[in-house]
Amino acid sequence: MKWHKKLHNQIILGLVLGLVYGVVSASFGWGQFTSNWIAPFGAIFLRALFLIAVPLVLASIITGVASLSDTHKLSRIGGKTIGIYIATTVVALIIGLAIVNLMRPGDAVPAEVQEQLTAEYSAMAEERAEFATDAMGERGPLQAIVDMVPNNIFGSASSNRNMLQVVFVAILFGIALLMLPAERAQPLLSFFESLNDMVIKIVEIIMKVAPIGVFALLADTFTQVSQDNLGGLWQLMEALGFYMVAVLLGLVLHVSITYTTILKFLTPMTLKRFFLGIAPAQLVAFSTSSSGATLPVTMEVAEKNLGVSEEVSSFVLPLGATINMDGTALYQAVAAVFIAQTLGIALGLGAQLEIILLAVLASIGTAAVPSAGIIMLVIILQSVGVPAAGIALILGVDRILDMCRTVCNITGDATVATLVASSENQLDVAPQHTT
Repeated sequence: MKWHKKLHNQIILGLVLGLVYGVVSASFGWGQFTSNWIAPFGAIFLRALFLIAVPLVLASIITGVASLSDTHKLSRIGGKTIGIYIATTVVALIIGLAIVNLMRPGDAVPAEVQEQLTAEYSAMAEERAEFATDAMGERGPLQAIVDMVPNNIFGSASSNRNMLQVVFVAILFGIALLMLPAERAQPLLSFFESLNDMVIKIVEIIMKVAPIGVFALLADTFTQVSQDNLGGLWQLMEALGFYMVAVLLGLVLHVSITYTTILKFLTPMTLKRFFLGIAPAQLVAFSTSSSGATLPVTMEVAEKNLGVSEEVSSFVLPLGATINMDGTALYQAVAAVFIAQTLGIALGLGAQLEIILLAVLASIGTAAVPSAGIIMLVIILQSVGVPAAGIALILGVDRILDMCRTVCNITGDATVATLVASSENQLDVAPQHTT
């Protein structure tokens, strides 16, 4: 992932240059020039993210669900594995939302800066107000479930307004492929696998222009902010620091509470052996920011260091690299609420429950490659009516958080593999030498 390490430095440079340019632009009155000649590149970057969102969800989810080709494993190990993965993801989301609501890092932004940021995205804010009014109207308690089922998949895919419908259809397609005879399902499955590979390459292409997009988005944003309130600009950066602390604290709590509780009370695995054994995979995950790239190492240390059987590791761990994104889901919950707080948008209990539901469903559609979580965050922001352009506030610090949440993801994969192996009497608890 050398390309992504280089990209990280370029995004940081784009962040710094966007910040500096914003201050200089406001000081010299270049606001109109920035809006006409700089901001459009940020808009192009955002459009590219929206462009790839639907095919990414469809391809990743369909291939992920259809990979459970052995129906016997699906009924026993598969069902158990998926249930545990979903449960830990829900716990991660609850932890993330609890922390961001308690710390409220976005509140560090002054009210006048919030007003300026909100005014910049006024059209989207008005759209959200209309959405909230509709939601409080004649909608019944089960309307959210009804809304998940589309009457026109092409309309759902083209509007980007209800990604839950796309997720629902993708899961339905994946299950249907499982039920078809292998020879009938293989041509379509091969198509979606190729589509998934192509989408991942497109993500890489889009992220290569991310530094320009970050610079343009931040240059325009900071120009607007610093025109009238330069002090507020630094308070915005302080709030960004609190946001990073909130994400990192959530990841640490999830690993130290959720995973250690599972290991200590539901398996014979000692915590020392587990964390020493999984350490090589954690280091690879931290350096690559990719669960997919780390998968071979994760499988090796799970079998050799943790004593997980090959049958369990070869099924549970690849599945985890596809659908288990606890760290990513936690980050998305914190980021969505932080952006809303920064823009002065209140997210009620209903909206935050929707974040949990969407993040759980979308977690199986988050590709195991660097930066794919950003695209899923766009989907979540769209769903709860928060301006997606707000991701410009967090992209500059995303690399370090990406590295840390990937460590959380693969730690969760190994934890679940250990639990499933233990429940299937396929866990060797004899002392092992770590590599």
